[in-house]
Amino acid sequence: MNESFLYYVWQLQYFTKKDLRTTAGERIEIFKPGILNKDSGPDFSNAKIKIGNLDWVGTVEIHVKASAWKEHHHDTDAAYDSVILHVVWENDKPVLRADNTMMPTLELLPLVEKSLLVAYKKLINSPTSIPCEKLFSTVNELVKISMLDRALMQRLELKAAQVIQLFNHNQNDWEEITYQLLARNFGFKVNYEPFFRLSHAVPYKVLLKHGDNLLQMESLLFGQAGFIDHALKDEYMKNLQREYQMLSKKYKLENMQLNKSVWKYLRLRPANFPTLRIAQFSALFFQRQNLFSQLVESENLQDLKSIFNVTPSEYWDHHYRFGHKTVRSLAGLGESSIDNLVINTVTPLLVAYGKQKDDQSFVDRAVNFLQHIQPESNKITKVWAEVGLPAKSAFDSQGLIELNNNYCLKRRCLSCTIGSSILKPFA
Repeated sequence: MNESFLYYVWQLQYFTKKDLRTTAGERIEIFKPGILNKDSGPDFSNAKIKIGNLDWVGTVEIHVKASAWKEHHHDTDAAYDSVILHVVWENDKPVLRADNTMMPTLELLPLVEKSLLVAYKKLINSPTSIPCEKLFSTVNELVKISMLDRALMQRLELKAAQVIQLFNHNQNDWEEITYQLLARNFGFKVNYEPFFRLSHAVPYKVLLKHGDNLLQMESLLFGQAGFIDHALKDEYMKNLQREYQMLSKKYKLENMQLNKSVWKYLRLRPANFPTLRIAQFSALFFQRQNLFSQLVESENLQDLKSIFNVTPSEYWDHHYRFGHKTVRSLAGLGESSIDNLVINTVTPLLVAYGKQKDDQSFVDRAVNFLQHIQPESNKITKVWAEVGLPAKSAFDSQGLIELNNNYCLKRRCLSCTIGSSILKPFA
C-alpha cells in the first residue's frame, strides 16, 4: 500500500460512502474532496466536509497508517492546524490535534472494494515496461490522445524550465544560452555532457570575438576539447596548433581544457564523431550571426531548418577525425540531425522565451514545429508502436518518451489517465 493509491481513491471517491463515519462514530458527508496539493503542507486543500452536525472547509491529510501523523511531526507543524479530516488506510493509533482534541479520522481499509486494490497491484507490479500493455487496447482512443498531449506539454514545460534556469545563470543572455543549448545537443546522446562542458570552456563571448575567422573559432573549440595533437604534422593541425597556442594564452583558457578521453566514439557512426560535430558547430556560429534571433524569428519550419545547413571547413570534406583521411565525408548535418536539434534545442527555447515574454504564440509555434517533424525512432517509440500507439510526428514521439520516462517506468499509473481509466471499472 502507498499514499499515491490513497490519493487516487480519495480524489475520485472510490470507496463506499453509505453511512460513512469517522473512527469515533461521527457521521461524515463529503461535499468536496479538495484539490491535490503538490507543494509542502497537507495533501488536499479547499475540502468541504460535514462531520457530525458541523460543516467544515479546510485541508485533508492522507497517510497509510494514522501513526505517520506524529512520525512526520505534523503535531508540531502549524501548517496542519487547518486539517479537518485525517484519511488513513489503517487507523493504528489515535491522533490528537495540537490542543489535545481528537482528530476526526476516516479509515478506508473496510470501505474500498478488494477488486480495485487487486487490479492496482497487478498493474504496478507488471513485469513489462509499459504496465498496462495487456489492457492497452481496451482504452478509449480519446483517453490515449489526451494523455499523450498532456505528456508532451509536460515535457516541453520541463525542458523550458531548464532553459530558464540557464537564463538566470547567464545574466539573461539569450545568445549565450542558445550557444550552450546547441553545444549540448550537438553532442547528441553519447557526447551530450562533454559538449556542454566545452561550451563553458569556450564562453560564447570569447568565440564571438573571432566570429569572422573560422580557423580561430575551430582552434578555440578543438583546443579546449583536447583535440590539438602535436604528433600530427598535417598543415591543418599545424594551423590549429599555432592559433590555439596564441588564443589560449590570451584568454587564459588552459586550466579549463577538457581531456580528450571524455569524448566517446564507441558504436558511433563516423558522421556522429565528436571531431566532425565540433567542426560543424564551429561552422554554424561562423556562418550564422545572432543565432538566437534567427531561431525565434523563424515562423516557417523549412526556413528554420535551413539555418542549420552549414558547411564545415574544407579539411572535413575528407575527414571524420584528425589524421584519418577518407574518400569523402558527409561534412554537413543530415536531415535527422537537424530535426533532432529543432526538437531538443529550438522548441524548448521557444517555449521558455514565450513564457519569459508572456507570449503564447512562441509556445504554439514550438508545438506546430513538432507536429510537422518526422517522429523519432528509438527503443521507446518502437515499444509503444508494438503496444498499439505508433508515433506519427515528433509531437507524438516526444509525448511517448515523457509518458514512458515519467509515468510508466515510475509506475505512476494513477497519475496517468490511461491507467486511471483501466482501474475505473474495478472501483
